[in-house]
Amino acid sequence: MFVPRKILEGKLIQLLAEDIGQGDVTSGILIPAQLNVEAEIIAKEAGLVAGVEEVTILAQILGLRIVNVISDGNKFAKNQVILKIFGDAQHILSVERTILNLLSRMSGIATATNSLIKKLIEAKLKTRIAATRKTVPGLNYFDKKAVFIGGGDTHRMNLADMILIKDNHIKLAGNLQNAIAKVKNRVSFSKKIEVEVTKISDVLLAASAGVDIIMLDNFSPEKISKAINLLKKEGWFGKLLLEASGGINFENLLDYASTKVDIISLGAITHSVKSLDMALKIVNKNKLG
Repeated sequence: MFVPRKILEGKLIQLLAEDIGQGDVTSGILIPAQLNVEAEIIAKEAGLVAGVEEVTILAQILGLRIVNVISDGNKFAKNQVILKIFGDAQHILSVERTILNLLSRMSGIATATNSLIKKLIEAKLKTRIAATRKTVPGLNYFDKKAVFIGGGDTHRMNLADMILIKDNHIKLAGNLQNAIAKVKNRVSFSKKIEVEVTKISDVLLAASAGVDIIMLDNFSPEKISKAINLLKKEGWFGKLLLEASGGINFENLLDYASTKVDIISLGAITHSVKSLDMALKIVNKNKLG
C-alpha cells in the first residue's frame, strides 16, 4: 500500500494534534528544553509488527530520529526492542502515546490476521482472509494497511472501490434483479460487482445476473455447502468468487474455509482487535544517536 508522504503526514498530524490539544503541560513543566535523549519502544508480548513506517514518519515530522530494529511484517519476541528514538525529550514524551497507540493497534491487527492465515495454510486451504469496513473512524487507512502487512486482503478501502449491493440497496431497488440490472447498466467497466445474499434461492439469481462476487451473508457452513452444490449443478461454480461473511471467528474459521469459499471476511480483525502491549522507555540522557 502506498500514499504520497505528504498525505500520510497529514493523517498522522491529525492523530497527534487530537492527543496534544493545547499542549503537553506535564512535559512543558518538568522537562528542560532541548534535552536530547534516547528512548526505546519495547514489546511486552510477542507478535508481528506493523506501523513502523508510520511512527517513523511521525517522529521525523517532529525532528526526531528513529532507528528501526524490526521492520514492518517481521516477528518480534516478548521484551524485544522494536525501535529506538533519538532527539528532544519534550517532543518524544509528547508523541509517546500517539506512537504507542498506532504501533500497538496496527501490530495487533497484523498479528491477528497472520494467525488466521497460518491456520489456513496449516490446513492446506487456499481461502483468502479479508477485512471489512468495520474500522475505527479516522483509522481506516492504518487498520487496512495492518491487515495487508499481516498477509490479508484489504477488501474495499472505501465506498468508491467497487459496487457492493447490500440488503438495504435491494429493498430500495425493489428486488435483487432490479438492483443488479441498474448497476450493470451504469457502472464503469473498471468496477467489480458484488452482491450480498441471505437466502440460497438468491444465489442462482445473482450468478445468472452476471455479478463478479457473491457474498454469502450469515450463512452457516452447511448452508454454504448447499449453495455451492446448487452452483455446481447449474454450471456457475468457479465462474465467480464466493465470499463468506458474518459470524466467523478464529474457532470456526476452518469450518467455513473447508466449504471452499474463495474469501472469508471478518470484521473482528479490525473492530475487536486486541492491541499488543508495548512501552516507551527513556534509556539515556543527552543522546543524539
